[in-house]
Amino acid sequence: MAASTSCAALCFFLFLLPLSINAATFQIVNSCSFTVWAAWATTGPRAGGGNQLNPGQSWTININAGATGGRIWARTGCSSDGRNCQTGDCGTLQCQGYGRPPNTLAEFALNQFQNLDFFDISLVDGYNVGMDFSPTTGGCRGIRCSANIVGECPAQLRAPGGCNNPCTVFGTPQYCCTSGPCDPTDLSRFFKARCPDAYSYPQDDRTSIVVFTCPGGTNYRVTFCPGGNLPSDQLGYAGKSLSAT
Repeated sequence: MAASTSCAALCFFLFLLPLSINAATFQIVNSCSFTVWAAWATTGPRAGGGNQLNPGQSWTININAGATGGRIWARTGCSSDGRNCQTGDCGTLQCQGYGRPPNTLAEFALNQFQNLDFFDISLVDGYNVGMDFSPTTGGCRGIRCSANIVGECPAQLRAPGGCNNPCTVFGTPQYCCTSGPCDPTDLSRFFKARCPDAYSYPQDDRTSIVVFTCPGGTNYRVTFCPGGNLPSDQLGYAGKSLSAT
């Protein structure tokens, strides 16, 4: 009986070992000149969290191997308790689901086909702050989207603190690409021209899908406002902090 129990414990440990080895560490850095409320969430399994980051602060999280549907984003213009945000709001400080557009997204799925991580920057939910999403191990390239999208946002897409994706605003097959193959529109080209490494069109035409890979077990850094240079016309929105309710 003891031998059987010992074998079961060993087998269970060996089953868990690859997950422990391949878990990914994400360092989230706020290089903005204002406070953001960082958030993350995955759908497989369902998990998430959040944290207030003042300018220059960072937050390190560990994501289990095999996680899918992963997102990291900045919430801006929140009340002091991390609720009631202008952009990226999830209703609570500790997000357990995705945020409300517009918000720039670092998306990932870990240890997938051939034990590769897949990651991208997505503007499918619009844009609120610039972002750099870079591996810190693994020897693969990082990606960045830090254009003045809020300041140059087309009038019909403008929102407090950000710039909406046209699918969010209009919800039509033309802009959401929900009726089979589709072509880019002038509004999707607005995002693509400014952030060519970002995924910019829901369901997407092939020119806009940009997904990058790293070996499973790679660690990453997500930086909000990389370079710390946010246009002054964006500061008026993103730097605004709402009073607690």
